[in-house]
Amino acid sequence: MNRRGALDALVVGGGVVGAASALMLAREGLQVALVEARAPEPWRREARDLRVYAFAPDNAALLDALGAWERIAATRVQPYRGMHVWDAAGGAPLAFDADALGQPQLGWIVENGLLVDALWNALPVAGVRVHCPARVETLEQDDDGVRLGLDDGLVLEARLAIAADGGHSALRKLAGIDAKAHDYGQRGLVAFVASEAPHRDTCWQRFLPTGPVALLPFNADGDAALQGRLGSIVWTLPDADAQRLLDAPPEQFERELSAAFGGELGGFNLHSARAAFPLRRQLAQRQVEGRVLLVGDAAHVMHPLAGQGVNHGLRDVSALREMVRDAQARGGDIASTARLARWARVRRSENALGAYSFDVINRLYSNDALLPTLLRGHALGLAGRMPPLVRALWRHAAGV
Repeated sequence: MNRRGALDALVVGGGVVGAASALMLAREGLQVALVEARAPEPWRREARDLRVYAFAPDNAALLDALGAWERIAATRVQPYRGMHVWDAAGGAPLAFDADALGQPQLGWIVENGLLVDALWNALPVAGVRVHCPARVETLEQDDDGVRLGLDDGLVLEARLAIAADGGHSALRKLAGIDAKAHDYGQRGLVAFVASEAPHRDTCWQRFLPTGPVALLPFNADGDAALQGRLGSIVWTLPDADAQRLLDAPPEQFERELSAAFGGELGGFNLHSARAAFPLRRQLAQRQVEGRVLLVGDAAHVMHPLAGQGVNHGLRDVSALREMVRDAQARGGDIASTARLARWARVRRSENALGAYSFDVINRLYSNDALLPTLLRGHALGLAGRMPPLVRALWRHAAGV
């Protein structure tokens, strides 16, 4: 068994949230190691990543402070300046407009692969020690710190361990934290498409009895034929319908997608492979156990209808940064029991509120029961006619 000198923090999981956690802690002057089972594929311009996010301004500011956003923004992002949400059952839409809100944009559409690539390239510069490929097999902890045993026999010691290893987090299980999951019986079908009508730098979402269908505008990367028309769709469907549309000929898929949007964007042409992922709500019973913290999907998995999953995960990181800064300013332990408990209480409350709110919206709009159908479209329209409410809703989603 090999041991390494004690660190300030160990981060398990090298996705967006895990890599951002490690980079943030290193930027705050801590000695940090990152453990990841598999190195990410280098980002390639010619291969669009089907996993994209509607990235909020507060999280762009976080990555900017970490030295990663400049490269991301200069490579390939799509600012979006509007949001248009409406119900197939009728009623007026709910619309958000950057000009009306006094903003240059509401956010950005960014590929997962590009985010991870930029963050990983920043890790060695910040002094993060990376152990990859490596998996955590054992956890021991006491009042002074944690010890993680890796599958290569190495034992790492630190004052704090952060589980950022996804919804099936091994470190969460080793820490003895249960997670309550609800399977929606739905899948999110994703693909890149070109719309007949221009997307107008707007995110479009229509609620259907089977689940919402959304189109996020995407950077056409200089392709004149796709400029202003390329988009990434996330189509929430019951499992059987998702499989049927995965297997359908492209022409049939395109027809049904146009119908799902009610013809709002005209016809569609498929510009990528199709994929689908199962949807569930999952919340860890707590976000701290001893000196082990949970962030991102290890702590909370949410319905993608509002595109807030990665945003909530990065807000875990921002709150962790404030906790570390407070401890350093006061000369205290970054992993003191009271400090960790306070961080976990605030974060779990916000994440649970988000997860259950999206759950209620999905249940309300993803059915054809008479009463919800009569009320829901009018509720969207009413909200859209109240500018202070629209502004408050945007500010909450933007984290500002």
